[in-house]
Formats: sequence, C-alpha cells, structure tokens
Amino acid sequence: MKGFTQQQMAEVIPTDVSNYSKKESGAVSITQTEWNKLAKFLEVPIEEIYEEEEAKFIFENPVFNDSSAGNIGNNNTTNINNELSIEIIKTMQEYISLLKEEIERLKK
Repeated sequence: MKGFTQQQMAEVIPTDVSNYSKKESGAVSITQTEWNKLAKFLEVPIEEIYEEEEAKFIFENPVFNDSSAGNIGNNNTTNINNELSIEIIKTMQEYISLLKEEIERLKK
C-alpha cells in the first residue's frame, strides 16, 4: 500500500527477494523480530500489519488415522508434506521400538 518493492522490504528484514516473497505469501513464517522491523520501517503500529499464523495440520494423525486431518488445502505441496510426514513418523516409531527392545536387552 505504501509503494515499496519486495526488494526494499527484503532489505529491511534482511533477506533475499525470493525468501521475502515466500514470507509475504505465507509460505514461510515471519518471525516476531521481522514483524517489528517491518512495522518500524513502514512507520505503523505492529498490530496494523501483524497476522497470527493459523494452525495447520501437515500430516495425518497416526493414532486416530483421521484422513481428513491431513487434507487441509488441496494442493500438491500439502499432499507431499503429508506423505513425507507420515513416512517420518513411521520411521521414528520403528526406531523407538528398536530402542525399547535394546533397553530391555540391556536390562537383562
């Protein structure tokens, strides 16, 4: 609204234009420090520009297996994140099982 370019705004944070663009679109989070810098640069109260991030589910809940939980948003990125997150969780659960077995073996 004030006519600044993304390059100018990126320099305030400081970051590159590509990363700033992602922050502006909501694809990358803006830190509290960055919000403060932007508000100061724009000479506005932080409340005027600050947007709280909405909670987002990025994977299905493995306990309840509720397929609707991971389907917020209908884009490929969300689906890829869901699949990757599920695989990470499965791998971590397998690793935890192995560690529990090792603990029991060591106790004996």
